[in-house]
Amino acid sequence: MHKLAFIGFGVVGQGLAEILLEKKKELRNEYGFEYSIVAVSDFKKGSALLAEGLDVAKLLELAGKDEISDYPGAETGLDALQTIEKSGADIIVEVSYTDIETGEPAYSHFKAALESGKHIVTTNKGPTALFFTELQELARSKKAHFRFEGTVLAGTPALNLAELCLAGNEIREIRGIMNGTTNFILTNMEQGKSYEAALKEAQELGYAEAKPDADVEGWDALAKVVILSKSVMGVDVDKKDVDRTGITGITLDDVKKAKADGKRWKLIGRVVKEGGGVKASVGPEMVDLTDPLASVGGATNALTFVTDLLGEVTIVGAGAGKVETGFSLLADLLQIHRVT
Repeated sequence: MHKLAFIGFGVVGQGLAEILLEKKKELRNEYGFEYSIVAVSDFKKGSALLAEGLDVAKLLELAGKDEISDYPGAETGLDALQTIEKSGADIIVEVSYTDIETGEPAYSHFKAALESGKHIVTTNKGPTALFFTELQELARSKKAHFRFEGTVLAGTPALNLAELCLAGNEIREIRGIMNGTTNFILTNMEQGKSYEAALKEAQELGYAEAKPDADVEGWDALAKVVILSKSVMGVDVDKKDVDRTGITGITLDDVKKAKADGKRWKLIGRVVKEGGGVKASVGPEMVDLTDPLASVGGATNALTFVTDLLGEVTIVGAGAGKVETGFSLLADLLQIHRVT
């Protein structure tokens, strides 16, 4: 029986909780995976700790009203670090908000959990990108697992593909569409909409924030490139080493010219082995229509792995979404269950 504590219980955390509730019997019968959610701490919705386990349906009901601290019989008023310390959980599900500048407060959550020998599953790009090497070494020293599938393509198994299915290959290059918002905008521009109109639609649909810089200026993709560089290529790249350009300079004329030339604009994140290191970049590129990445439209993401034994392997799937990102956490939970 795995005891889970959630740090953060917004869209993604609730997405995982809903999956765990819906698939409880299937997870037990098919995978031998049994769980108890013993604690939740969210800076907005409140906290609850109950050693015998929280009722997931009740927890979700209270979370919808930002009233987790009203859970009957639970210990409440605990912050994230207190929850990690007191929960008795063996796995921490860290899904608090992302800060790509400092990695906080998630970085402190990660360290507290790992130092106490608890496993971590997370979708949080901030500390994963900034402090990956340190956190991985800490996890190994404590014989704990640090898994972060959802930090790159949400539920689409990019990291698991590289780690498990492509084992034995030398991965020489990774390139792809790592941000669904910019892909949605560029797809709509190809249909004749201006950048401004396409961005407005993306915001109305919830793909882009009111301040969309993290997406359109390439910062979100940059974090994912750094994670791929460190976790797949084994090179400790700093974010300042990534050549970054967003899509704000792409005009309708640029899109029309690319189309006339048999190409399509995509914001491409790229990591290429070069000597003993890698060259990492994020920027708009005109992709040939024969490239698998060219056919990936809308908010969908894709990655192509260039390998020595299989050649090019491309995976396409959702790069965001409540259930989709929740699934990435489930995949990591099941992998920890398999090996512990």
